[in-house]
Amino acid sequence: MRTFTRSALVITTSLLLSSPALLAEEPVASSGANSANTTASSRYFEAEDIFALEYAADVQISPDGSKIVYVRASNDIMTDSTRNSLWLLDVKTGQQSPLFADQFNYSQPRWSADGKQLAFISDISGSRQIHLHWLAENKTAQLSKLLQSPSNLVWSPDGKQLAFTMNVGAREAAVKQSVKRVKKPNGAKWSEPAVVLDRVRYQADGQGFLKPQFRQIFILPASGGTERQLTQGDFNYGSDLSFTPDSKALVFSANLDPEWEYQPRDSNLYQLDLATEQLTALTTMPGSESSPVFSPDGKQLAFLWQNNALVPYSNSKLKILNLSSNNISDIAADFDRSIDQPAWLNNSSFVVQYDDRGQRKLATLSSSGKITDLTASLGGVSQPQPYLSGSYSVANNGTIAYTHGTSQRPSEVAVLQKGKTTVLTALNEDLLGHKKLAQVHEITYKSSFDGEEIQGWYMTPPDFDPAKKYPLLLEIHGGPHLAYGAQWSAEMQRYTKEGYVVFYDNHRGSSSYGERFAMLLHNKYSSPEDYADHDSGVNAMLALGFVDENNLFIGGGSAGGIATAYAIGLTDRYKAAAVVKPIINWLSKVLTGDTYTYQTFHQFPGVPWENVEHYWQRSPLSLVGNVKTPTILITGEADRRTPISESEQFYQALKLRRVDTTLVRVPGSPHGISNRPSRMIEKVEYMLAWFEKYRTPSN
Repeated sequence: MRTFTRSALVITTSLLLSSPALLAEEPVASSGANSANTTASSRYFEAEDIFALEYAADVQISPDGSKIVYVRASNDIMTDSTRNSLWLLDVKTGQQSPLFADQFNYSQPRWSADGKQLAFISDISGSRQIHLHWLAENKTAQLSKLLQSPSNLVWSPDGKQLAFTMNVGAREAAVKQSVKRVKKPNGAKWSEPAVVLDRVRYQADGQGFLKPQFRQIFILPASGGTERQLTQGDFNYGSDLSFTPDSKALVFSANLDPEWEYQPRDSNLYQLDLATEQLTALTTMPGSESSPVFSPDGKQLAFLWQNNALVPYSNSKLKILNLSSNNISDIAADFDRSIDQPAWLNNSSFVVQYDDRGQRKLATLSSSGKITDLTASLGGVSQPQPYLSGSYSVANNGTIAYTHGTSQRPSEVAVLQKGKTTVLTALNEDLLGHKKLAQVHEITYKSSFDGEEIQGWYMTPPDFDPAKKYPLLLEIHGGPHLAYGAQWSAEMQRYTKEGYVVFYDNHRGSSSYGERFAMLLHNKYSSPEDYADHDSGVNAMLALGFVDENNLFIGGGSAGGIATAYAIGLTDRYKAAAVVKPIINWLSKVLTGDTYTYQTFHQFPGVPWENVEHYWQRSPLSLVGNVKTPTILITGEADRRTPISESEQFYQALKLRRVDTTLVRVPGSPHGISNRPSRMIEKVEYMLAWFEKYRTPSN
């Protein structure tokens, strides 16, 4: 489903690249044959093609394995947003049809246990509400009339109730309740009242200053009626709801300790009786217990556990609680990867997903700890960059539906039956089938710092000729405990279309290589050590013979922005740099960003006023006196993860040093700059314009 006509907009890329100042203007709109030819007929991936991309998400297979409902995400050029519709697939024939595909948004489709009904959330009434669709009758009803947006929708096994979470208002700041009020005269126009904050967690990226409210659990009759609030108090109750097999209770994760705001990696599993509302702790282990799922016979409860050590990374482990003995056992305790999204296949085995060397895999896991891979093609949901992504669901007969991703396409819907994968959709063939795209190649090399093996990938431009020389862009991922892979990336396709070889690596600290590798960056974020991983990769690329050593560029966002800013303080080998949503001064960031309760103790030795030298050593600002590389900075003005004040510090420091620099402020944008199509385009085109300013002709 395309939600715009490709001839509606032409962004004049050649003008943008030759004149960066033009980027401040509104995009040039056009219509008619010239526009249609430019957009739809181009043999290459153009900037405006980003608006036409679609992808599959939240793939849910019916209990009997015969049907799949999925969220089909498509970009809307008129509202500059991603619109979500629901589509239905027949597993046997592959035939698909729209369930709900209009101007509204639909999410969280969930099958009833008998497969006859489908619950979902939609804003069709003007606000996000819970709806129910009867498939055989083709009838739909709105079940709720909620004052806030619901989430985490789940069915009871008996099909009679739906559980969900919703934010509920809590007390205002104490001083605000006692402050003297002055009566406002009728018709008077006063300034906006002060915002008063007194909680530990008072802000969040994408939300701004948090309202006084907490996530509570509700149930709603599936036949319609009034929702009932089950939990109370100043706590956030779990987003991982699971009904007991008899439908009489809910199990979820929560931290109900009075000091919970200071414990970012602690939570227990609780069982809530629906009749009495009695709350019982099922686990009391140090660390975080989450994602509870009952075995088919109801005798065991599997869950994920992660320790609460003051370190930035640890694997999530699978554990089983025997409900009759209350004994907890470990499954695959020695497996050095993070297990995620467990689903019982039968009473003695699971389907799980895990990340391994730049791939997201589906596997079976026996109760004895034996892991058998099913597929490594899970992915494609991350659109801007090639992060590992994807999800799946399992039918009662063992059929698995999942998001299938490749380096050439965003996510499609696929099924896995008896070891065979069948891809059921082709959402972007009309857009990408006739285009020449970048090809992705794997490369491994040794880091010059300590000989550690590093895995990376490089993308070669369309019409690539290995006998020629190409400019190289080193693109550094965020996290830092995340991972790239051979996955679709709209942004990198754009860089390659403009003639760049793009190189990216999973440097030390990246996930999917085990705890030891991830912890190599502990207390060294950023450092000469992770830069050595990047630098060695650039040298490995030069050794291939088609990279122009006089046209090297560097860029990255978030943790990648930090690494980029740090790198240009260590070397001047790059012609230009793009530092996107960075942290420049850890001493200022930790106490202004939204993650201070976590980062202060898990990524640093302690509070900044007691560890000034360590914080300063990790800060790119400490190296700014060495920087000679022309640098563009790009950050959202509403970013609370890496506040724009960090970019401003680097901008001002570089200006004082007479280093050519430009600051691009994205109005209203939080940390996820590329979450809106136009912002993704704008970010990429600014970077390309900046690089073109310093790119020289290659042989």
